[in-house]
Amino acid sequence: MLLGVIADDFTGASDIANTIAKGYGASAGLSTTQFLGIPDKPAPADCEAGVVALKTRSIPATEAVAQSLRALTWLREQGCRQIVFKYCSTFDSTPEGNIGPVGEALASALGAKGVIVCPAFPGAGRTLYQGNLFVGDVPLNESSLRTHPLNPMTDSDLRRWLRLQCREPVGFVPWRVVRDGGNAIRNALDEASRQSAVLVVVDAISDEDLLEIGAAAAGVPLLTGGSGIALGLAKNFAAERVAKPVGGGFEGVAGPEAVLAGSCSQATLQQIAYHAQYHPVMPIAVEAVMDGALDVHAVTDFVLAHVGEAPLAYSSDTPEKVAALQERYGRETVAGHLDNLFAAVARKLVSRGIRRLVVAGGETSGAVVSALDLDALTIGPEIAPGVPVLTNRAPLALALKSGNFGQRDFFERALALMEGKQPEGGMLT
Repeated sequence: MLLGVIADDFTGASDIANTIAKGYGASAGLSTTQFLGIPDKPAPADCEAGVVALKTRSIPATEAVAQSLRALTWLREQGCRQIVFKYCSTFDSTPEGNIGPVGEALASALGAKGVIVCPAFPGAGRTLYQGNLFVGDVPLNESSLRTHPLNPMTDSDLRRWLRLQCREPVGFVPWRVVRDGGNAIRNALDEASRQSAVLVVVDAISDEDLLEIGAAAAGVPLLTGGSGIALGLAKNFAAERVAKPVGGGFEGVAGPEAVLAGSCSQATLQQIAYHAQYHPVMPIAVEAVMDGALDVHAVTDFVLAHVGEAPLAYSSDTPEKVAALQERYGRETVAGHLDNLFAAVARKLVSRGIRRLVVAGGETSGAVVSALDLDALTIGPEIAPGVPVLTNRAPLALALKSGNFGQRDFFERALALMEGKQPEGGMLT
């Protein structure tokens, strides 16, 4: 294995696995496997890039550090020459957690300083300028992420955010340096390292910037960011004539289907509203779940009664309603009950023959995949930027969608691509 990735949630893991596997432009990707949790056996011999999916984004920082270091140990045992710590392109975190502590812990274990921090993903509307993260044309703290139910982003300046989390100085490479190319970026990182900065925020406003950052990262032991940070990494290994071109076609998985949504992002809410115009949907009332009036049987009975019609069950709601429910029941209590419900529903649906399963939301995806006890997934065709079809040997096809990703008709497109069909449709704006 050449490249190892430690991802802090399951949707983010499939996002970066997709980026690495498909490559960029004329540069072929790497043969990539997504591992669900830290494996207890060696990686397949043909795996060039291994993505270890953890569920550490919203847990206490000490636990996130411990799990990430265990993942690092396994990846180094597989021979990885470079490690990427992958987090969300909207930096989902809090002043107490987890990106800074995990980044510093990995850097310490690898003896690294001047480590790139760049969550930019221009293809999905995330850019980084003057150290501030933008979603579309607005700063992060003015976007819908300011009311995220678990990790509200109230500051777009990642330097300030990281200084709240980190023990060591935080450096910065502005876009005026990035635009001068990989050598200039590398020199700036070296200078930040001499100034004792462990983590260094690096601006990027285009894919071209990310490719130059990738060139600057050739040979470094560690870098961190969103999936966009991986755009230029496969090329580094291919230039050394180590990587093999990714081959093989996707044959598709036929069979019954279901969609489960727990994300409350604006994109997912729009996708649910669109889907409801043409397909049966079941809203999951949080009050009913908390009071025990709605259980796994009600949800699975609904889905199984509508197989063939792309049925969707969702707990997604507006930020205002989510905040009110969290105030009433407690944030962690609500999240735990919903995760447990979706996990039980997914487990029962797969046992009853569901073979195509779409899941929206990082926490929901983590709960579902953990419940299904899968160990590794193969990367299939891209449904939307950052979201591929994932398959295992069952056969079972999955799509794990971060809340903010995907086209308006994402659910229909995902189910069609899982089956090997080619859907049509525009991007969600």
